[in-house]
Amino acid sequence: MARVEPVVGEPAAVADLGGERALLVADVHAGIEVGLRYERGVELDSRADARRERLCGLIAETDADRLVVLGDLAHRIGAPDGDEREELETLVRAVTDRVPMTLVEGNHDAGVAAAFADDLDVIDPEGGLLGDSPGAVGVCHGHTWPAPDLLDADVVCTGHEHPQVRLEDAVGGSRVERAWLRGEFDPAAFTESGDEGDRAADSPELVVFPAFNERSGGTWVNVEGQSFLAPYLPAALPAADAYLLDGTRLGDYRRV
Repeated sequence: MARVEPVVGEPAAVADLGGERALLVADVHAGIEVGLRYERGVELDSRADARRERLCGLIAETDADRLVVLGDLAHRIGAPDGDEREELETLVRAVTDRVPMTLVEGNHDAGVAAAFADDLDVIDPEGGLLGDSPGAVGVCHGHTWPAPDLLDADVVCTGHEHPQVRLEDAVGGSRVERAWLRGEFDPAAFTESGDEGDRAADSPELVVFPAFNERSGGTWVNVEGQSFLAPYLPAALPAADAYLLDGTRLGDYRRV
């Protein structure tokens, strides 16, 4: 059985792929400050150095053999240029000087995949399998319907959703925290065709990753009226628990 274990206190997880140990993150959104300035006229100090150092520190801390980004390595859609490209070049070079890097192409990554094709292993937006079956880990970004062969995985990891929970205290105060969603998923609701394939085993587990970038916003999964972004959510997760980054289990995300 494949194992995907979150790194306590971080929006990252480690996957045992048999002969390789992979560090998985989603939604890095490098260049977000550049994007916000361009899109909305919002001026924020760049946290590019801190994000890069944090990511490289996690590679060392987890003794990872590979970094896998579950989509949206970049923030702005299209070919990166200017300050954003410089940030991406520095980030990719810092990582690949240490370990190989795999990018599952997200809705923000078409230009990045082309610009850094010589530096990255790129998986199509529909996703793919890491490791050998049995015990493979499925990976996809989540903005499009996944490839049916992901149903052959023991665990499927996805990004795009940026799940968050809104927590209230007894006196009416509230805060928003990034969260993991984990649960067995409904294979018929996971693919566009609704075909469950020839699986004889139990349904795979779906792990919805929090965004690595704390400035990228997200879906408040426990607030009524919030719309999910992935085409298979929430239907593919009839039951799932939410977990904070520190490992606190909140129970069914809809009842938090």
